[in-house]
Amino acid sequence: MLALASRLRALDDATLRRTIDIRMVSATGIRDFFDLAEALLEPTAIQRVLARLDRATLAVLAVAGELSQGTEVGTAAAPSLFDLAERLSELAGSPVDVAEVAGRAAELDSLMLARLTDGRFSPYPAVAAQLLTWPDLGLPTALELASTPAPAALASVDTTDTRFTDRLAAERAFAAVSSIAELVTELAREPARELSRGGLGLPDTKRLAAVMGVELEFVPSFVATAARAELIAHSDGYWNETEAGEAWLLESTARRWATLADAWHAALPPDVRGILARRPGVSWGDVLRSFVAWLYPAGGQWMDDRVTEFAEDAELIGITAHQTTSPAGASVLAGDLEAAVATMAAALPATGGAVYLQNDLSIVSPGPLAPSIDSRLRGLADVESRELALSYRITANSVNRALAAGESAESLLDFLRTVSLTGIPQPVDYLIRESAARYGRVRVGPTDPMESPAQAYVQSDDAALLSTIAVDQTLASLGLVPAEGSRLTSRFPSDVVFWALSDARYPVAAEDATHEIVHLRRHQLARVVPVDAPDPAVALVDRLRAADGGEGQAADAWLARQLDLAIKAKQTVVVSIAMPGGVVVDYLLEPASVGGGRFRARDRRADIERTLPLSSIISITPAP
Repeated sequence: MLALASRLRALDDATLRRTIDIRMVSATGIRDFFDLAEALLEPTAIQRVLARLDRATLAVLAVAGELSQGTEVGTAAAPSLFDLAERLSELAGSPVDVAEVAGRAAELDSLMLARLTDGRFSPYPAVAAQLLTWPDLGLPTALELASTPAPAALASVDTTDTRFTDRLAAERAFAAVSSIAELVTELAREPARELSRGGLGLPDTKRLAAVMGVELEFVPSFVATAARAELIAHSDGYWNETEAGEAWLLESTARRWATLADAWHAALPPDVRGILARRPGVSWGDVLRSFVAWLYPAGGQWMDDRVTEFAEDAELIGITAHQTTSPAGASVLAGDLEAAVATMAAALPATGGAVYLQNDLSIVSPGPLAPSIDSRLRGLADVESRELALSYRITANSVNRALAAGESAESLLDFLRTVSLTGIPQPVDYLIRESAARYGRVRVGPTDPMESPAQAYVQSDDAALLSTIAVDQTLASLGLVPAEGSRLTSRFPSDVVFWALSDARYPVAAEDATHEIVHLRRHQLARVVPVDAPDPAVALVDRLRAADGGEGQAADAWLARQLDLAIKAKQTVVVSIAMPGGVVVDYLLEPASVGGGRFRARDRRADIERTLPLSSIISITPAP
């Protein structure tokens, strides 16, 4: 432990913080480098990090433990990398490259499980001792780690199965993209509240399931997938659309899918990504689980759960189909996103740009529409059917919504002319022009705070319409009060009043303080803000440096720690003392107390009490 404490003390702050992070050390109870070394060499801490190491790395560690028995860590007596490679080759029955052993030894060295110096490698005794307990835990020995071959290769997928997988994966990809597009669009219209205990409330879940066309139990998975791609974000207690989500809605279906797939791949833990990258284009079923169990022999349920979690998401977005990697998914796992996009684009349903406008004010799409056209149609019409062939309906309220967003009668009619296969029926033309003519008959704007305690006004030249608004019970919560100049005033902000009137289907327009029409966004875009949480490793390193003294102080502290442990355990120890003239004398002592740079103990051989300075002690070892 002293060797590790000294090594930790010599690390620079950045490396020390990295060690604390990767070994997941809790700062509780850590006062100095001896406490940190003790925490790193605790059996549970060692087992926790061993569970995350692959089989070949564990084999290097276990064989090094066997070859270095009885030697000091980090000394010339420790086995060399060539010795390790030779022994591993002998156990495996096939050559093991020294360079590969060196790479794995360097990883183990950085994890503070062993020491690699001058081409010689040996684990700390506590680590070697933990590996010796593995057979009792049902885990492999050094021989088994090095010699057990990998499970049989996964069965190849024939051409027929590949075509089926590709087709099914494309269907799932299209369904996932469509559902998430509906999710993002709906959250832009009305955010969903996040419960204090986490998750969405049942009313919001039902609402989102209805617009997405999925079962209730799948809503959290789609929300998580969209959030991972930063299309939506949690802000001020609500889930809302982000700027990235707004732009994503205008991209092609293949590009939308690529965003989801890339976010999925980026979120894979490196160890899981390594496993899956080795098995592209094959089944993720029981054989893969057997391979994972072989590759991470101490991983257990922890590693199985990691693979399962991302496998479920892979099925959701079409990376896999029936636990078999799709051709596009294989490209994603290989890190070639552009090839994945090309493959998926060829398998996805083609999108069109033409619709049928009908006399009953409905719009019918014969197939999937280009996202830019679908988005524009949603701006001027309400979605009635979200099947493969979408249908919309134009209403006075939907046209008012488009006008409030900055459209005009001519811009709407010009757009419909470009996409309609049936021209523009007269009822559609009449509704749009009539709605545009009525738009703005009611104006909402902010009041002058110097002139009125109210925050907003409602104004109209149509006295009858204004009277109707004043007595409309659906607007009673606004507390509208008659004022001079054909106005009503409200204590609420102008945007609240505007959207209340819009929901009540009045031809309302918002204006600013100069009476110019402005276009309001109902809900602000959420921003993905990285959590700026304090790093506990930084505080721990600062504490360790503050508690640290010079070399002499560190050595005295270590000796005092050993003696304290011996006192608590009532353990007799052999203490080697440096005498004048270079003579070293061993005393068999029973320590009684430590303090002030000296310690008091009972000499078992001479049966007398001795008081010795800590500075004269060379070593302390347990008595045989």
